[in-house]
Amino acid sequence: MAKEWVLNSAMNRFQLNFKKSVGAVSEEIRKCAPLNIDEWEKYYFENVRSKNHIEELGKKLYIKITEVISAEISDVTEHDCIQYMIDMVIRRTYEGYKTEITTIYGQLEEILKVKIQPAPDEWDRKYNVDFYIKAGNYFIGIQIKPVSNVSHIPEIFKERKIQIKSHEVFRDKFGGKVFYVFSVKVGRKKEIQNTEVIQEIRDEMNRLANID
Repeated sequence: MAKEWVLNSAMNRFQLNFKKSVGAVSEEIRKCAPLNIDEWEKYYFENVRSKNHIEELGKKLYIKITEVISAEISDVTEHDCIQYMIDMVIRRTYEGYKTEITTIYGQLEEILKVKIQPAPDEWDRKYNVDFYIKAGNYFIGIQIKPVSNVSHIPEIFKERKIQIKSHEVFRDKFGGKVFYVFSVKVGRKKEIQNTEVIQEIRDEMNRLANID
């Protein structure tokens, strides 16, 4: 298995299994519709790429692994590995989290046609609020919660029960409610999962704007 992982990783990295190298294999095997592997092998070498061509790709793969990757591995130090792991779990995770939040609040701004401001650090700590909307003389709080899938939402509702006191304090002080916005990844895009919250925020904006 370890050897296969090395072979597969190197093959993908250097694009030796790409269409330009091996042809459109998924399309070709459907054209062939082989009854057994021998039929597919005969068809492939006669109609897609020659056996000699594939053997040359194999030799190139060997050079990439034994020369290029081997040289790169010899330069890796224990310090590199430690720093990489720290970078992965701290910086990259944080940047991905902040990008997702930024994407979601940008969507909210566009939908609600209102400026959404990042909450001061003090608000984040005291009230568990990520962003806020000014409505008249009052403020509405928004907390964005990235979730990998909807099964995590019950866990967030448990967390919300813990944070509800701080949100009540926010409402007493600033007049507006705090709303949770759930962010889920759909393909490569981040989307608001609980879309009903948009109308709830809009209703709260209208309520506050009509006070006084």
